[in-house]
Amino acid sequence: MDLETRKLDVIAYLINLKDEKIFNRIEDFIIKSKSGKNIPYESLTKKELLKRAKKSNEDYFSGKFIEQEKLEIESNKW
Repeated sequence: MDLETRKLDVIAYLINLKDEKIFNRIEDFIIKSKSGKNIPYESLTKKELLKRAKKSNEDYFSGKFIEQEKLEIESNKW
């Protein structure tokens, strides 16, 4: 899907959006992005980070991964 189509999809989504809380979050994100301020993110706890690392290792050793070159070829088709 090209960028222009994606933009139109987002516009259509916003037009039909009824949840003001979600709209406020989107609006805040846009305002902060335009102002150049860092957009806050949620930090992981040590326990969450270790859990994700363990899962990543399990996936890797069981062959559940895609090599960088193959991923780049695949993503170019998007």
